[in-house]
Amino acid sequence: MNGASVGAVIIGRNEGERLRTCLGSIIGQVEMVVYVDSGSTDGSPELARAMGAEIVALDLSRPFTAARARNAGLHHLLDRKPELAWVQFVDGDCELDPMWLSTALAFLENDERAAVACGRRRERFPEASAYNRLCDMEWDTPVGQAASCGGDALIRVAAIRQVDGYDESLIAGEEPDLCFRMRSHGWTIHRLAAEMTLHDAAMTRASQWWLRSKRSGYAAAEASARRGDAEPHLRRRMISNLLWSLPVAWPFWPLLWLKIWRQRGALYASHIVLGKVPHLLGQAAYWLDRVRRRRRAIIEYK
Repeated sequence: MNGASVGAVIIGRNEGERLRTCLGSIIGQVEMVVYVDSGSTDGSPELARAMGAEIVALDLSRPFTAARARNAGLHHLLDRKPELAWVQFVDGDCELDPMWLSTALAFLENDERAAVACGRRRERFPEASAYNRLCDMEWDTPVGQAASCGGDALIRVAAIRQVDGYDESLIAGEEPDLCFRMRSHGWTIHRLAAEMTLHDAAMTRASQWWLRSKRSGYAAAEASARRGDAEPHLRRRMISNLLWSLPVAWPFWPLLWLKIWRQRGALYASHIVLGKVPHLLGQAAYWLDRVRRRRRAIIEYK
């Protein structure tokens, strides 16, 4: 693939050698790479500039969000290269598969209503911890037309422009929100049967898993509040999570565990059942913030 109509936006903070690997997997494949830095102290902007990327440093006076970083990168990219038709978004702790762009671009160019293509994101070190293995399991999503993508995806510029990009007010769950708005305009989202990225979760502690689960709960609650009328399954999921988290339901947790174990194994079953607690705390945090009309900072697990 010659990359004549494709640009890339990478976001990150203090990714170190992971950023070097990420940049090395993309530079040369696309017409321009923009790296958006969210306050790194490890020399990441200098590294990216030395490797040939354009740099956008986010204003420290405003709260960081992944949505804000991706929008900033997209705007910079299109200011420099307004003719670009496609943008590959990648998180700075990921490495792009060498065959991904050509595969995804061939698919998208064959379907004029396809806005997004994503593929298989894999954990680089699944053997390092149970938490890393869980990440790898979560990313093994069904192939075909999908409701949303993750942070790594090839997106049609016309589609993302039509919906004014990511919602910068979201501290998590910005990708499903973007995809929902694109789908509302008749665009489609697709998960391809192709390798896309290697990701380094670097999750070795239970506290990281706890924060990641809490962030998921926060994002799910906000999604339910925003899109529950159009996507009723979001509200059903919130209600189900609340009911399973009540003390009266705890004696039935083994039954829930067994049901999931039969489908996905013991590790994933434990993750889902025990994760009810931090997930519910995340939901509660969202509703408390909403009542107080306050804006929460991002919930980081690394």
